Amino acid sequence: MELSQRDITYCKNVGAKRADILRSELGVRTAMDMVRQYPYKYIDRSRFYRIAELDDEDTYVQIIGEVTEWHTIGIGKAKRLSATFFDGTHQCELVWFKGVQYVKLQRGVKYLLFGKPSRFQHVFNFVHPELTPWSKVTPEMTQGLEPYYNTTEKMKRANLNSKAVRSIIAELMPELKAGVPDTIGADVLQRYRLMSLTEALANVHFPRDTQYMQNARARLKFEELFYIQLQILRTMKRREQNPGYGMPAVGRRFHALYRSLPFPLTEAQKRVIREIHEDMKSGRQMNRLLQGDVGSGKTLVALLCCLLAVDNGYQACIMAPTEILANQHYETLKAFLAPLGDAVHVALLTGSTSAKNRAPIHDGLINGTIHILIGTHALLEDNVQWQNLGFVVIDEQHRFGVAQRAKLWTKSRRVAQDGDGYAMPGCPPHILVMTATPIPRTLAMTVYGDLQVSVIDELPPGRKPVQTVHYSLQRRAQVYSFVRKQIQEGRQVYVVFPLIKENEKLDLQDLQNGFNELCEAFPEYRISMVHGQMKASDKDLQMQRFASGETQILVATTVIEVGVNVPNATVMIIQNAERFGLSQLHQLRGRVGRGGDQSYCLLLTRNELTADTRKRMDIMVATNDGFRIAEADLQLRGPGDLEGTLQSGTPFDLHIANLATDSQLLTLARQAAMDILDQDPLLEDERNRIYKRQLDFLRISQSYNWGEIS
Repeated sequence: MELSQRDITYCKNVGAKRADILRSELGVRTAMDMVRQYPYKYIDRSRFYRIAELDDEDTYVQIIGEVTEWHTIGIGKAKRLSATFFDGTHQCELVWFKGVQYVKLQRGVKYLLFGKPSRFQHVFNFVHPELTPWSKVTPEMTQGLEPYYNTTEKMKRANLNSKAVRSIIAELMPELKAGVPDTIGADVLQRYRLMSLTEALANVHFPRDTQYMQNARARLKFEELFYIQLQILRTMKRREQNPGYGMPAVGRRFHALYRSLPFPLTEAQKRVIREIHEDMKSGRQMNRLLQGDVGSGKTLVALLCCLLAVDNGYQACIMAPTEILANQHYETLKAFLAPLGDAVHVALLTGSTSAKNRAPIHDGLINGTIHILIGTHALLEDNVQWQNLGFVVIDEQHRFGVAQRAKLWTKSRRVAQDGDGYAMPGCPPHILVMTATPIPRTLAMTVYGDLQVSVIDELPPGRKPVQTVHYSLQRRAQVYSFVRKQIQEGRQVYVVFPLIKENEKLDLQDLQNGFNELCEAFPEYRISMVHGQMKASDKDLQMQRFASGETQILVATTVIEVGVNVPNATVMIIQNAERFGLSQLHQLRGRVGRGGDQSYCLLLTRNELTADTRKRMDIMVATNDGFRIAEADLQLRGPGDLEGTLQSGTPFDLHIANLATDSQLLTLARQAAMDILDQDPLLEDERNRIYKRQLDFLRISQSYNWGEIS
């Protein structure tokens, strides 16, 4: 029976109880699933150390020697065992805090000590080391690279630790080495000089040497990234066949707004509008991602593209994740469109819109008198229908679920006419996805890999780069002096806190106490406060007071991260900045520098910072480039956190590849997938059936949700 068909229950060293745990904890159902549990690290067991050679940087080492003395301390749960280990010239200390009753020591016996050394008061010690009598040491224990596997607490309680996982996989090696069906065609293996699957799986667990291990991991990473890219690109190929509403005209409304702008568009904005219009007039449905750093002018680009749709006889909508952002878009669009008078009718629909005000909006959408609708999730309600919705903008789309976005397909009542005048189903609307979160290239190729991409990589003229300074919290008095000077010059200030209320477990200043302190420090000024637990109406009132200039300081949590535009605000103070990731710090900094005045971002942290935290602060001080910051964030945090930030429910689950470090492999895998689909988009050729079968298998076995943006 093939490994992929054999139930894990019937593998050696498993049984029914362990099988249940492996299924629930790791999703392992078959022998092949077990073989696909890759090691997360390797320890070189071929080298033996002397105690005199030990260094603080060492991870795991093994030493040959004897236990010269030992004694127990304490009783009950507090009992611990301490021993002295001697290698013939030097000695170190061994300590066990758990399972003391199971540690049996003998004098005059040669042991193999294996563990991680740490230095305490100039003496190296090992906590819970492996101590094996030399007479019981097997060749496998002292040869080559020893693999270590991720386990859970539940597994450990059932004695399914890394060593147990290794023994289960070791028993499967003879059958594995007899050969397993490959998942990549011979031509691709040859072109990219990859191991066969059989050789890769054998050497990822029990490698002949370091080079074989690295080659095995490269092959398995390539396979993982290749199938992600193959599915993403196949989705894009299918989408390219979707018919779309043709919108070739550049009409009077577009020209009227363009001529009325009080400033020129940047070359980047012009380029992006041309790219979008090429899609809109192609006769194919557009699915495009618009990336632009904070303040780059994405909203204006979106409005001009909405007017292209309106001038061609279609309606448009802009969907935002929060009411604050939707209201911000509405006010911004109304201001831009004011010179056009009644030529463009814009409406706002959110969860707070009253029933009385909803009725005319619903009527205006059906009869076509509303040209652009801005709103939140309320746009997805069943009773919201358009006459001829042709263009959809989704802002910060990762905050919407796939099923929610797909509902926009069914919103238009328009029925298209073919060349002979016969009715046929309407086309899906053009989709423009916007994000102000700069996305590292490797994540963009994966999370948004099925979209065409436009980037606004230029700030509007007159915008001065925000000056960023890092202060310790002890210098708060100096910061407050600077704030007072800015307010005296007529400017406004944001102060952001990581917590709403005091938390005894965290040594952080909270918003409520910070608000009180600021009221005492600035009694002559008015201060507003907003946070996520406030009622929407109270929050909007405080935001409006700040936006209108009625209050000079806005104390907030990260609810102001997006959707707040107050050009007069020139100072952003972030308390306990060490608690925020780079991307979030950059988003918060983007709330200032939106006018013509010099703006500042002040990062306040504790004195004692980890190396990674200090790197984050240094990067923020050194650059305003969101894409450089995003790349640095990916390197520091790894892809896991960022994937969650970018898209809820990412359509992939990486087991061995790492988007932070495997960008070169990702590029090769994408190219390989592209080459195959360019020749055979439906994967119908006999030599490509292997890829279609594997995609079907992955979809079933891993429940991939390759959600479509539109």
